[in-house]
Amino acid sequence: MVKGRILEIDALRVVAMLLMIVFHIIYDLNVFGGVDVSYTTGFWMWVGKIAGLLFIFVSGISSGLSSKPVQRGVKVFGIGMIITVVTYFFLGDIYIRFGILHLLGTGMILSPLIHRLHSAVIVAGAGVIVFISNQIAGIIVNTVVLLPLGLKYQGFRSADYYPLIPYLSVFMLGIVTYKLYYYQGKSLFRGNRENEFITKVSKSSLFIYLLHQPIIIAAILLVQIALG
Repeated sequence: MVKGRILEIDALRVVAMLLMIVFHIIYDLNVFGGVDVSYTTGFWMWVGKIAGLLFIFVSGISSGLSSKPVQRGVKVFGIGMIITVVTYFFLGDIYIRFGILHLLGTGMILSPLIHRLHSAVIVAGAGVIVFISNQIAGIIVNTVVLLPLGLKYQGFRSADYYPLIPYLSVFMLGIVTYKLYYYQGKSLFRGNRENEFITKVSKSSLFIYLLHQPIIIAAILLVQIALG
């Protein structure tokens, strides 16, 4: 574990949050605002996908910088489960079973074990996960318990779904990046200087993640009420 903030890691997390907020505005306009804009294909799909991949990759790096990754992982996974319960009541059959917080929490919990492996082994493991993902794509099972592994049941829908296969591979590549460079605690930029705004926003990423969706949805509903 290294102390201090690393500018580009905080910056990547901020970029991921901005992309995520933009994607969720589009998603909420479609789902709650009745605006006919597609978020499942094309440009807006990639905005959401890149946001998620950045979050996962940066989380993998940060697992090496954290003094208590397992405890933080339990906390993040627990918040993910609270979101599961809340969305079950508010979103119906598209409620979140295994979203990005479940994935990140699981990755953090597993991170001490993964960090013990050689970087080449981790990269190979990530490749195996991607290969398995391609092999199981489209397979339908008769149980919900395999959803975390990427195996869906008939009629499965979810507002947020990031299964371990394949997305744990991105977390693992973040760990490799830490092991190859960031274990030194050094930024790629000279002087390893922090940016106060970026650092503050990055530190608040979990809070922003939890708060932004209710604010966006409330704003859409208020506009609808105002417009009659």
